[in-house]
Amino acid sequence: MAPRPREQSESPQRGDSPPPLDKKSNSKDSELPPAYSTIDLVAEKEDEFDPWDLPELKDTGIPWSELDTKGKIKRVVTGIVKFILLLGLLYMFICSLDVLSSAFQLVGGKAAGDIFQDNVVLSNPVAGLVIGVLVTVLVQSSSTSSSIVVSMVSSGLLEVKTAVPIVMGANIGTSVTNTIVAMMQAADRNEFRRAFAGATVHDFFNWLSVLVLLPLEAATGVLYKLTLLIIESFNLETGEDAPDILKVITDPLTSSIIQLDKSVINLIATGNPAAANMSLIKIWCKTESNTTYYNVTVDSCKNGTNCWEEGNETWTEISETYVNNIEKCHHIFVNTTLPDIAVGLILLAASLFVLCTCLILIVKLLNSMLKGQVAVVIKKILNTDFPFPFGWVIGYVAIVVGAGMTFIVQSSSVFTSAITPLVGIGVISLERAYPLTLGSNIGTTTTAILAALASPGETLNNSLQIALCHFFFNIFGIILWYPLPFMRVPIRLARGLGNKTAKYRWFAALYLILMFLVLPVGIFGLSMAGWQVLVGVGVPIVVLVIFVVIINVMQSRCPRFLPKVLRNWKFLPRPMHSLAPWDTVVTRAMTCCGKHCCCCCKHCKCCKKRKEEEAIRKSSTKSLEMYDNPAMSKDDDSVQSVTATSF
Repeated sequence: MAPRPREQSESPQRGDSPPPLDKKSNSKDSELPPAYSTIDLVAEKEDEFDPWDLPELKDTGIPWSELDTKGKIKRVVTGIVKFILLLGLLYMFICSLDVLSSAFQLVGGKAAGDIFQDNVVLSNPVAGLVIGVLVTVLVQSSSTSSSIVVSMVSSGLLEVKTAVPIVMGANIGTSVTNTIVAMMQAADRNEFRRAFAGATVHDFFNWLSVLVLLPLEAATGVLYKLTLLIIESFNLETGEDAPDILKVITDPLTSSIIQLDKSVINLIATGNPAAANMSLIKIWCKTESNTTYYNVTVDSCKNGTNCWEEGNETWTEISETYVNNIEKCHHIFVNTTLPDIAVGLILLAASLFVLCTCLILIVKLLNSMLKGQVAVVIKKILNTDFPFPFGWVIGYVAIVVGAGMTFIVQSSSVFTSAITPLVGIGVISLERAYPLTLGSNIGTTTTAILAALASPGETLNNSLQIALCHFFFNIFGIILWYPLPFMRVPIRLARGLGNKTAKYRWFAALYLILMFLVLPVGIFGLSMAGWQVLVGVGVPIVVLVIFVVIINVMQSRCPRFLPKVLRNWKFLPRPMHSLAPWDTVVTRAMTCCGKHCCCCCKHCKCCKKRKEEEAIRKSSTKSLEMYDNPAMSKDDDSVQSVTATSF
């Protein structure tokens, strides 16, 4: 055993020589662990915690066998009450999503219709893509934006080939709802990490699919040609409308709050001047149309009209349709004099409040229910894999389940928003939520296909071709980003964004604004200025982004091939490669705002409460004392400092 080293404060005695160290003792010293205090040991344990591991659902209650009759009855009744409350909250949650969609349509529906009017801009694939994103974000429904596109194609204002990028954009815009839902779980850091990743994996899948398939479609027209071949191969006839199971349940409540006349948006998009002054709020639910035909004289016969000559005059038949209003609708705003935007803002605030409240209560209720053996079984079933060598099959089963559930609820937003809190609380893993989301993308397109099959005969082919373009876009995206495990890039990107937003929670709001508002509006503005401006500004930015991505990958994988200056980003100012300085600014701004808003009066209750909390926190803080073990210390001469650079 090595002798105990001397304290540094002691001076060596004259004539004393340091004791000799044999090779054995020296080797033992060199193998000592680097932790020399209790602080390091605690930190080492904390580093082993993986925030992405699903939390263990332990049975913390009293076992069923140990309960008496009264306890068993109480547990059963409590479970039934909680289940009924959960169903009620889910019902209110889905209804609030429906009202939220109506509110967005009232606020931005006419603007969405106006966006579609510029056919010159729509001919640009990139502009068409961002218009699809913007319109779907404004109306909060990919079905509504797709129906607008179908109306424009059917009326001859838009070609199917031009409409394909708009449908791709609608696929991106519909994922904003579950991203908003994920932000409601920001209270718990790890729940927020998982929930935001579970929501944004949908975003990354859509954006990556667009980055690959949009240039391919612009160059080859593969989706247009494939769907045209399918349409021409079958003799299609008009069928029945798609079943709408969820609407039957939610309509009694949502229709008593607000009803919209969505045909107004279509009329604006198709250029009807009378629609500009029409309200989206539906007033008359029961109407009767009377059409009158009569003959008039005209100077010249227009193409496509039935004309005949009698004497020296040319006659034609025209018709006028009169609408008789029979019965008013029964909802809250049927007799309102407020403009559409005011009603939309009222409904927006109310629906967001109900949405947040229901989501918080659902999460708390699920946390209280998921503590017993039932929760362990549910978690095991949802995240289980088939035995080797059939483990890969479970992912495709999840895709089918996601497609089926979305077909039942008739909305991908509702389904993905419902599984987002389950990912947050750890019932569903991110790896299992990914195929469920992909299945949801397919499910919403099958609904559109059935709706297209119910279209009138003159619009059937165009409607069905657009729906098939949407379907094959998602199929090609799944083929790209799912079958091969190393190609499941959306999971890795969503995990990285989840880590970032868990550390800097304000970054989630910034991401939402940038990806679904600033970026689409910026590209749309450049498109309005002309394709020369779009190319001149967009190409350098795209090249810069590609360069940064390549350098980042090389820094983590093969830094030796990079020049020394590019092996990290430290040569740039810190705000350009780190969010820490921005976090300081945001934190100070929020703190300052909180002080001024809350502490405007010295006797403010919240200020007193804050001071009391700070006093309690300071008094309860324990000081950690560190004791160095001299036997585990090393001589200063034998310590070698190694500087490592993290790439």
